[in-house]
Amino acid sequence: MSRRIFQASFITSVLVLLISLGLIFGVLIDNFEARLFKEMESEAAYISVAIEAQGIDYVDNFDGSEKRITIVDPEGTVIKDTSADISLLDNHKERDEIAGAMEKGVGRSERYSDTLMERNLYYATKMPDGNILRVSTTYGSVFVLLLGLLKPLILIVLLALVISFVVSKRVSRAIVKPINNIDPDNPAEGEVYDELTPLLRKLSAQKVTIDRQIKDAMQAKEEFRLITENMSEGLLVIDAYTNVLTYNTAALKLLGIEKITGTSALVLNRKKSFREVVNKALGGERCEEALRLEDKHYDLIASPVFEEGKVIGAVIVIVDVTEREKREQLRREFTSNVSHELKTPLTSISGFAEMIKAGDMPMETVVDFSKSIYDEAQRLTGLVSDIMKISEISEKPLSDEKEEVDLERVCKNVIKTLMPLADKRGIKLSFEGGKSIVKGSEKIITEMVFNLCDNAIKYNKAEGKAEIKICETEKDIRLSVSDTGIGIPALHRERVFERFYRVDKSHSKEVDGTGLGLAIVKHGALYHDAEIELESVLGEGTKITLIFKK
Repeated sequence: MSRRIFQASFITSVLVLLISLGLIFGVLIDNFEARLFKEMESEAAYISVAIEAQGIDYVDNFDGSEKRITIVDPEGTVIKDTSADISLLDNHKERDEIAGAMEKGVGRSERYSDTLMERNLYYATKMPDGNILRVSTTYGSVFVLLLGLLKPLILIVLLALVISFVVSKRVSRAIVKPINNIDPDNPAEGEVYDELTPLLRKLSAQKVTIDRQIKDAMQAKEEFRLITENMSEGLLVIDAYTNVLTYNTAALKLLGIEKITGTSALVLNRKKSFREVVNKALGGERCEEALRLEDKHYDLIASPVFEEGKVIGAVIVIVDVTEREKREQLRREFTSNVSHELKTPLTSISGFAEMIKAGDMPMETVVDFSKSIYDEAQRLTGLVSDIMKISEISEKPLSDEKEEVDLERVCKNVIKTLMPLADKRGIKLSFEGGKSIVKGSEKIITEMVFNLCDNAIKYNKAEGKAEIKICETEKDIRLSVSDTGIGIPALHRERVFERFYRVDKSHSKEVDGTGLGLAIVKHGALYHDAEIELESVLGEGTKITLIFKK
């Protein structure tokens, strides 16, 4: 900045010097020409009087003089000239100074000779006898005059340049010094020019903004670190040459390595699927691959990173899907079980119907077969009904409009429905509680309570008890169903709410059911944003509580 100020100041000084010299010379020349015309006017008046007194030959006295004297008659013909042969001169009537003198009494003009680099000044006056007396003189051009003053001019210009250089240097330093003394941390507090005050205020505001942005960036970086470090998924960021740029602890844990230091991603795992993910991502393709390490299953998801259309790296996410794979295996097992559950009654129905169709069968046998067909059909109907219920709750979008549901009324209706089954099995079914209102779907809540009570009856001991209890607090409403049945082993408590899951498959054959009851309860609770608590003691009984938030 100091250099630019110096250059601007110095160049300005030089330009001012040159312009000033030009103006001075212009003024001097104008003044010089004015004085010459004044002298020529005086001389013309003197000569005119002398010619009138002594005759036209008086002008011969000026031969060889610096001034050229010319006399022109009214027709423009030169009749006397002190510097040229009049026979060689053309008519002067059209000359500016002659025409002016003829018209106004006096005339003047100036002409420049490019060849001789001279200026000619002409002054003409009309004499009493009608002739025109012209006085002219010649002097060198401005360039010629400058050549004559060249030496002093050079000295003056050099001196002026030196002075301009020194002054410009000092001025530039003096201008820049207050600016250099500005404190970057507190720009608004410095003593500087008033013109810079708005700029310093903006700089101060920008500093505050930048400090805040840096703080936000550091905070975002720390948040990113905290997020990635607390991710269960592994994260790898690599460059275009497969070098690992950043990673999180989960990546080390999932890949079974201790640390990554300036390592190529390809040496972290030798599996073909891992190499393919890296190569495809760096090739500009988003891809997913499965990776299996011992008894663990991982999904590798890789996305390329582009900059100006060019791949500069990739982000690889490692997701542990071991639990999902296990659940998928269980789902396949459950599907197989359901298929078996469907196939068994269908086979029985088909067999009984085929024997009835064959004929030649006693009526008593036909009645027995018909009863078996009916029982198997009812079993199928119950299975299909439960499958449809859980599908409706878990898969189909339900209406967001929820109604007020009286849990007391729901429980009493369920007890009324299940009382014949309870009496048949010798189970004492009871209710304790009062009117409690929750927001939700009465149909779904009824299904939830029905399935809990149905299980409490089916998996109870002979002459056992099943109790429904409603307890309301300031924060929630708790609906619990407890029994004195067989209980649930601790190993199976986390899975009893899965679809088609049975704790004791041998016992389940003796008890009617589809294995979907508690799954319906689970999905109904999710719909109502309710929690489920399970308490069970093997051989003593089970208590399941639905907690509805207010």
